[in-house]
Amino acid sequence: MSTPLVFLHGWGLHGGIWAETIAELGLEAQAPDLPGYGRNATVTPYDTNHLADALAVDLLPDAVVVGWSMGGMTALALAARHPIKALVLVGTSPVFTNRADWSHGLSPEILAGFADSLAADYRATLLRFLSLQARGGDAAREVIARLRQSVFERGEPRPDTLANGLELLRTVDLRAESAAIACPTLIIHGGRDALCPPAAGEWLAARIPNGRLAVQPQAAHAPFLSHPAWFAEQLKAFLDETGA
Repeated sequence: MSTPLVFLHGWGLHGGIWAETIAELGLEAQAPDLPGYGRNATVTPYDTNHLADALAVDLLPDAVVVGWSMGGMTALALAARHPIKALVLVGTSPVFTNRADWSHGLSPEILAGFADSLAADYRATLLRFLSLQARGGDAAREVIARLRQSVFERGEPRPDTLANGLELLRTVDLRAESAAIACPTLIIHGGRDALCPPAAGEWLAARIPNGRLAVQPQAAHAPFLSHPAWFAEQLKAFLDETGA
């Protein structure tokens, strides 16, 4: 495969969370740490536009970008601001928390609770948030174990990066950007996703001009971990369709 394939991770994790997916695909791919994670410098302000611009510096215009959760929001902003060949959004919502004109997200009170507890015990808060990502789906115990095993493999995330990421999730609104996506887009969602409900994926598929939706009914927020063969099949078919 000559087309660059780039995977972006979610809040609190790192690029290594994609290792099993990349192995399942049997393709060459990159899975960089987002700004503020690993040894990467952070960005100010810490929002999807600045994250996207920082990643775009090393991104080729014929890249296929796969983003999960907060990484998906960053990938969406990137595709709206920079040329890429194709986009894959996994467990992604344009608006993360519910508000007066959006009901397909997480309760703002739940997110506020995570933000309040982050300062007191950020390790426990991070692990609790990761557990929520697998709730309700198939293989929940296995997925939670994989997330907890992976989270500290590259050292502990910086507390300020975690706090800034939660603030990003509280305020993010990419509904206008969704209509500006010009490249082919695959939206992959779990039917039992408790963080980004399936209705968010349906909304994206309806608003992105060249978007389509694939739902794994038994998956929660991380279908690439709970249903790796199914996920790889969806992604490979999309890459074939787009000539990537």
